[in-house]
Amino acid sequence: MEKSEIMYPTDNKLNQPQGVSSRIEQHVNKNIAAWQHLQYGMFIHWGLYSKIAGVWNGKPVTKGYNEQIKMWADISDRDYLEVAKQFSAEKFDPKEICSLAKDAGMKYIVFTTKHHDGFCMFSTTTTDYNIVDSSPFGQDPLKLLAEECRNHGLKLGIYFSLVDWHQGHGFDLNNCNPIPESMEPMIENQLRELLTHYGPLAEVWFDMSSPTLSQSMKFKSIVRELQPEAVVNSRIWNNVGDFRTLGDNEVPSVTLDGAWQTPASIYHSTWGYRSWQERDNVSTKVQELAKSLVSVRANGGNYLLNIGPRGDGSIVEFEANVLRGIGSWLNRHSGACLGLSATQFGKQSWGEVMADNENLFLFVTDWPKSRELTLSGLATDVLQVAENGATSTLQWSHKENNLVITLPEEPIDEVLPVIKVELDGKLRILPERTIAESDGSWTIHPKSLYLRHGYTDQGNYKSVVQTTVRLTAYLSTRTDGKVSLNLEGQAKPDFRYRVQVGNSVQVVTGQKLTESAIGPFTLSTNQVVPLTITRAEPAHAGEELDLIFHSAVLKTLV
Repeated sequence: MEKSEIMYPTDNKLNQPQGVSSRIEQHVNKNIAAWQHLQYGMFIHWGLYSKIAGVWNGKPVTKGYNEQIKMWADISDRDYLEVAKQFSAEKFDPKEICSLAKDAGMKYIVFTTKHHDGFCMFSTTTTDYNIVDSSPFGQDPLKLLAEECRNHGLKLGIYFSLVDWHQGHGFDLNNCNPIPESMEPMIENQLRELLTHYGPLAEVWFDMSSPTLSQSMKFKSIVRELQPEAVVNSRIWNNVGDFRTLGDNEVPSVTLDGAWQTPASIYHSTWGYRSWQERDNVSTKVQELAKSLVSVRANGGNYLLNIGPRGDGSIVEFEANVLRGIGSWLNRHSGACLGLSATQFGKQSWGEVMADNENLFLFVTDWPKSRELTLSGLATDVLQVAENGATSTLQWSHKENNLVITLPEEPIDEVLPVIKVELDGKLRILPERTIAESDGSWTIHPKSLYLRHGYTDQGNYKSVVQTTVRLTAYLSTRTDGKVSLNLEGQAKPDFRYRVQVGNSVQVVTGQKLTESAIGPFTLSTNQVVPLTITRAEPAHAGEELDLIFHSAVLKTLV
């Protein structure tokens, strides 16, 4: 990586650029921002597959997720209905579930109202293939759960599969079945029931199939009509969702733009309950999932962690202990994970970084053997450094924007240690690849750019591809002035691009961007100024920028 060309004396910051704000702000849409504020929730996979418990005809079914066991074990509709007749769910306890979510530090619950098997875990008039009409339980678990969520101050979301093996979809190993028109009325009616009978919803979590664009838009319009504040995930497909659902248990390796969520499972091999599932050491699993939670949150995403109750509705003790272990870690570091903002520091060799208004929190996932931890690019002065929860402070130095902390031999928190850095002012950074002025101009090469990414799809899970949606370069200034931008590269001639330098914005076509100078842009004295290029009017948040960047030069206008 190219290092910053800017060097400063350790005893004089008068000539140092102010740096840029490092906190990553939430979405401009208030409903999406409110959903982002939830940060951490509970997923619940529970259905007839939980009663089967991963065993069919006396043998473990080891292929695939257990919630899809009807497909993997090729179970007939007739045999599957026999399971429903035994589904008494006598230990289903929504109060216990909500109490566990609260103990774990979670803010919302997403319940599987219907998985690919098509068996409805709610009361519906569309089919008797549901828990109320076709099982001894005879109650609406979603209604019971919704009431307890309100009692516990938890938000509620619903999972709804667009694949339905009972209504006519065949088994597809990729679950990318198209939706025939004949199935649309059933989907629409079930959605209307779910969106009107259970109070306000925070999230509607669609899953799988291959709907057409018009179908995706129709389903979303029903959500907007009946639950205008609820956000919709991207697995409604065709890029019409409000946030992007990543792959199962995915922690992104690149910086993402916009709102997104990682759905996570305690065991990566299944979401629904399996009686023979290997359940390892609780402490090891708590540490693993706490690190995943922090990695997702430090990159700006929401974390939705699953439990898979047994067929009788009871919570697996191992899963409850794991969730409470994560909750205990969060309580030990109250205010040091949930409620914080992601930053532009990015992943470090030793861990992750988050911030609030006055402090940095360093999550040390890999305790350095050298006992020396370095955070580069911190422009704000430091007041104090301590291991969170410790009574004594740590030794540290802060020179040339590099914070170096001397750690003890062992951390006091065995799950995931947190270092608290108290700041003397608002958090500001000097990005590593900041470009220095040379004779009134700045030359930008591709290796100096910071990229932000998104995703796009063509209507199903198999078509999801990663995109580049934002290019940013950072420029250090010495004086006030106006500049013009000349960019060498290739862009879609008729696309409109938004170019922002500091507070100055120009919207130009791709042809003008790559064929002529644009500007003027205004620079301020002694600043680190971002230059950012995005699509001016993207069709959706993950639409590809479609800009091949060779180089660019900003020149001071005389």
